Amino acid sequence: MPALAQMISRLCFGLAAASFATLAAQPALAQAAGTSFFVTSVGIGNGGNLGGLAGADNYCQQLAQAAGAGAKTWRAYLSTQPADGKPAENARDRIGKGPWQNSKGVVIARDVADLHSAANNLTKATALSEKGEVINGRGDTPNRHDVLTGSQADGTAFPAGDDRTCKNWTSSTQGAAMVGHADRVGLRDDDASKSWNTSHPSRGPDGGCSQNDLKSTGGDGLFYCFAAN
Repeated sequence: MPALAQMISRLCFGLAAASFATLAAQPALAQAAGTSFFVTSVGIGNGGNLGGLAGADNYCQQLAQAAGAGAKTWRAYLSTQPADGKPAENARDRIGKGPWQNSKGVVIARDVADLHSAANNLTKATALSEKGEVINGRGDTPNRHDVLTGSQADGTAFPAGDDRTCKNWTSSTQGAAMVGHADRVGLRDDDASKSWNTSHPSRGPDGGCSQNDLKSTGGDGLFYCFAAN
């Protein structure tokens, strides 16, 4: 009897421990499902050629799905310029109305206007990947803070002329891309070179759109993803 009682006690303890572990895991799952913004943890790997907007959107969706937030419709924060008879597309018009929060549940912007104001909450500590990881910035090795946007400060596209979108995200050999900086800790809001979405054009030995070009100025072909619903 004592042996049987001991066996039952151990079984009950094991079941209780398993139940506790399940309950402890639920908040993390809930946070993942509530994620509505992230920086891609890795780039597509082909420089500025993302397969166009459709390819970039699909990549956001894939990463979100893998992180447990795939129930939403995801869009890449990227603009395109007028070309081949097609009008420009503004990044700010692609991402829904907000609010948006990172994988830790921290709100980074309440709406589109807030996102494009000095009051947004985009910093190195909050611009996390879909995995909840901080993106390497200044002082880290390697620095990966350059984020592809192709956008002006207000989230609109650049006019036709100088390429700022690597041929509307279809080229890794021609053009350049406007990038923002994911790490804004302690930076002045009036310093345009430190903007989250329009810091400087890409450049490098191949011109600006190859994977090596993006890495040469502190990037890795990363971009922002927002849940549009």
